[in-house]
Amino acid sequence: MENEKVEYLINMINNMDIKDKLRLAICMSQSKWSGLIYNTKENYEKFDTMLKEVDEEYRTTLINFAKYKLVMFAMDKLMEMETTEQNKVALFLFNSIPNTSNI
Repeated sequence: MENEKVEYLINMINNMDIKDKLRLAICMSQSKWSGLIYNTKENYEKFDTMLKEVDEEYRTTLINFAKYKLVMFAMDKLMEMETTEQNKVALFLFNSIPNTSNI
């Protein structure tokens, strides 16, 4: 059952565009409740810079991530998971985001 949650979320991430992947990565990096074992400040800065390069709205205005329903749904699913599952999803998400030069 637990692996199904992870697989479901990974499939959802696979279907996201680069902007939503970056938004989700930023939300995960900022989250205080998640037990991510990754350097979240470093990841946040990296994903923030990348999203500013590909999304003019993010670069020029204050963004309310709640308006991105798919990102918030994914965050809700993450909240239901245990820490090890969250880290599996985060690792997949972070590795699925191409380098800045590839965007």
